[in-house]
Amino acid sequence: MNSQQPLISLTDVRKSFTTNGNRVDVLRGVDLNIYKGEMVAIEGASGVGKSTLLHVMGTLERPDHGEVLYQGESVFAYDEQGLASFRNQTIGFVFQFHHLLPEFNALENTLMPALIKGMNTKEACERAEAILTRVGLGDRLRHHVGELSGGEQQRVAVARSLVLKPSILLADEPTGNLDARTAESIHDLLITLNRDDGITAVVVTHNTKLAKKLSRRVTLIDGKVLPVD
Repeated sequence: MNSQQPLISLTDVRKSFTTNGNRVDVLRGVDLNIYKGEMVAIEGASGVGKSTLLHVMGTLERPDHGEVLYQGESVFAYDEQGLASFRNQTIGFVFQFHHLLPEFNALENTLMPALIKGMNTKEACERAEAILTRVGLGDRLRHHVGELSGGEQQRVAVARSLVLKPSILLADEPTGNLDARTAESIHDLLITLNRDDGITAVVVTHNTKLAKKLSRRVTLIDGKVLPVD
């Protein structure tokens, strides 16, 4: 049993949706602790609510019931402005589809969260250039999205998620639309960032090969989280 305080703690988290008048209970009492420096894989069949769980953890969705604590403090006690600030400064998000802005180049896409925070342009550019170099794109700073390969685009998305030095990275099938070789390079990048920089990450994935490389694996079954044997 881990004796340190969890970075993020979920207790009896429940979430339902109503579709065409039918209620679907997606999360049915999730209990999960994420500790600083961990890399946790969340596995499970398609449609079981893995993305919903990640969205609740990242405060993109409010739970219907239960508690989400960040370093012991209830995050959903914040108002909407407080939640937006929490997401911007504390959570880094990487999705299956990179959601980059095609009219901007790699550097401009990466520095966007820093500008939203109110950081001055010079510092934002320095931060963005440093993290892009860190993820292997130091020579692609001024390339627009359409000039980058799929793997390079996802590396920009990873850099963007890390530009504000978040406490935790939440990745939702970050390699789901990439070929096997490119996916492997993104997997290695995430693991290197964890090893060298101590980045805490929660990764939703169908990729068993990736999941086995992470420090802990859990699976979502019937709306609850269970450890993988």
